[in-house]
Amino acid sequence: MKPSPKTQSATSLPRAPREDSDARNTRYLVMMVIRVICFILMATITPFGWYTWVFAVGAVFLPYVAVIIANVGRESDVPERELPDRELAAESEKPTPQAEAPAVFRITESPKNPENPT
Repeated sequence: MKPSPKTQSATSLPRAPREDSDARNTRYLVMMVIRVICFILMATITPFGWYTWVFAVGAVFLPYVAVIIANVGRESDVPERELPDRELAAESEKPTPQAEAPAVFRITESPKNPENPT
């Protein structure tokens, strides 16, 4: 079988687990900072109005969203991997059978005593 002209690219490999964990932790931290800011703005901005409710919704629901997004992990940002070729040669690439039969070697054990073969 001849080697494939297409080789696997090192850039198609998935991210390392450490990098994936760091990215998820960073996303979670950013969303928790936004939640704290929403909570502070909800409590400090006066007069109260419709934006107070927006900040309250952000402070209440952002932890749930942050956990969901942090747990998604690799599925969303992994490029499609290139798998190496594992194919058999096509019919046209197979060598043609030879006209002669291949040589067969037979190995037999000779008797210890050539005079008495039993």
